Amino acid sequence: MAQPLDDAFVPRSGESVRFPAPWPRHRGTWEVAPDASVTVFAGVHAVRAVEPSGATRWEVRHGCWYGACREMHESYDEYADRPDHRYPESGSVGFSADGKIVWAHVRGPLPEGELNPDTVDEWLVVDAENGRVLARANAEAAAAGSVHLTHPTDPRQMGLSIGEGQDGAPLRWGRWDGKELTVDHLEGDLCLLSLSPSGDRLMTVSHDQDSLAVRDSSGTVMEALEWEAEAVIPRHPEAASADDDDNDNDNDDDDEMLVGWDWAGGFLDESTLVASTAESDDEWGQGRHWLIDTAEAAGFVPITYPSPVSCEPTALGNGTWSTMSESRDVLHVWGVHLPNGA
Repeated sequence: MAQPLDDAFVPRSGESVRFPAPWPRHRGTWEVAPDASVTVFAGVHAVRAVEPSGATRWEVRHGCWYGACREMHESYDEYADRPDHRYPESGSVGFSADGKIVWAHVRGPLPEGELNPDTVDEWLVVDAENGRVLARANAEAAAAGSVHLTHPTDPRQMGLSIGEGQDGAPLRWGRWDGKELTVDHLEGDLCLLSLSPSGDRLMTVSHDQDSLAVRDSSGTVMEALEWEAEAVIPRHPEAASADDDDNDNDNDDDDEMLVGWDWAGGFLDESTLVASTAESDDEWGQGRHWLIDTAEAAGFVPITYPSPVSCEPTALGNGTWSTMSESRDVLHVWGVHLPNGA
């Protein structure tokens, strides 16, 4: 379901839209168009655009996301009950800022054939209206999952953050000029979390979760805007004493990371980030969220909520971010300048 909100994050009455999923939701990902006129579902065997009526606007079939399968499935029913297809890898889709283009990360090949024999994953540029594949490129990855991050102002650009499990986290930056697709491979194993409102800055966390950085679109770290978690984040207040840790380390892995960045957060405005260390904090108690002002020397400010939160933050822009209730049935919106905000 898509629920439009007004500027105060109040649901607009009567404007919610439901999109019938073409297959079980755990068998893929999806993205709603900016105008909520269509949702594109990225499934195991196809990318399908579905209208609120349930009608298929278009479909692009591709290779099967179950790694050992080389079949070109024509429908979900072909593998719905197959035990070996229960836990496939997955791709993702993203709409351009103007909603006219769908970017799709898929398992190759397409029915039209392979780009080359070594291609595993492909990155497609698709016409959102009719599903015509305008361009395709070798993603040079073998994904377990991925996520698209839309450039907020330039519909010709898109970020693709790919997860390969323990093998790495390739990051791709695509540009489509209407004729040619250009794909830049950003150096390092990086998870792309967010783009600034201008689209000129990228927020990334390293694959091993020890480093958070602000980069330009070429992947270059902007001056003094990279932070090692263990260097800048204080130990959790409920953690054991350092002496106790030293004793524990005699029996535990010496390389265990005491604190690490979550693969979550984002830009609140052009210079302010929200980030979290909830995953590594979980061993000690309540997960922590942090405000980071990259334009000032304020450092890392812990966020104090009026009640405990149980998940990572999601940046919404305009100085706000959201969290979900533990039961995942209530969305809380927070802001630096909002009542009860940080």
